[in-house]
Amino acid sequence: MNLLADIEISTVVAIIAGIVLLVLLVVMGQFIGIYVRALVSGARVGFLDLVGMRLRKVNAMAIVNARIQALRAGLNVTTPEMESHVLAGGDVQRVISAMIAASKANIGLDWRTATAIDLAGRDILDAVQTSVNPKVIDVPNASMGRATIDGVAKDGIQLKVKARVTVRTNIKSLVGGATEETIIARVGEGIVNAIGSAIDYKHVLENPDSISKAVLSKGLDANTAFEILSIDIADIDVGENLGAKLRADQAESDKRRFQAEAEQRRAMAVAHEQENVAEQAKNKALVVLAEAEVPRAIADAFRSGNLGVMDYYKLRNMQADTGMREAIAKPAEGPKA
Repeated sequence: MNLLADIEISTVVAIIAGIVLLVLLVVMGQFIGIYVRALVSGARVGFLDLVGMRLRKVNAMAIVNARIQALRAGLNVTTPEMESHVLAGGDVQRVISAMIAASKANIGLDWRTATAIDLAGRDILDAVQTSVNPKVIDVPNASMGRATIDGVAKDGIQLKVKARVTVRTNIKSLVGGATEETIIARVGEGIVNAIGSAIDYKHVLENPDSISKAVLSKGLDANTAFEILSIDIADIDVGENLGAKLRADQAESDKRRFQAEAEQRRAMAVAHEQENVAEQAKNKALVVLAEAEVPRAIADAFRSGNLGVMDYYKLRNMQADTGMREAIAKPAEGPKA
């Protein structure tokens, strides 16, 4: 019985050992190709490191390929550094490609700076390529919805300008530096300022390079991710005579203002006249009331004995004499048509 029990235990142990060995063979089969490739390429990666990458959900193939590429290019970047960058959300393959391109172009770019730029959301490979091969930015950009930068010279003539700015990436200030939009805005502002400082539009048309020189002298690439190499004026068109238009608009505005003030004065004069008419009517009414009191005063004078009959006749004669004189002094009316 003991022999049978020993045989059964040995069988179970053998089965378990076989299962474990099978699992190990399956796991090793998944990584053996990557391990051998790294080993043959001289970029040895530990087998346990490959298993750990799988557990940490890191693409081991991408790490190995990047490490092989880095070592062949003479870059000393360790596997843990690459893995840490991937875990942080970076693109290790793009960083290695950018570092190789920078090394070939004698541009100083270390692993720490490259990963910082990549994690900041900037395209590190495009930045290095732009440092080697400068690119041209159109001002204004078509995506801004404007075709030209418009400025007005001192003589009031509008000029419409298109410019092309040649820039290259400044790796040192790429993290935290302003983007292309800032370059476009600053150059546009500089162009408007240069045109506005010109005595007349003819001077600008004769010397378009004066705009470029004036804009370049302002150091517009400060605190940006780019270095401005040149600013070239691609096209200048003459626009409207805004000075004359503004003066005409101002004259029209002044005319309407003066008309309004004149109308206000006329309305005040009419109102004052109406007030005088009302005042005259009031005075005439007072005169009528006063004249109505005259007969009553004469009657009271008769009753009180202060006025006699002869005095009354003298008063009537005086009134008649006054009426006759007024009639004689009144001009005669012409014949009616």
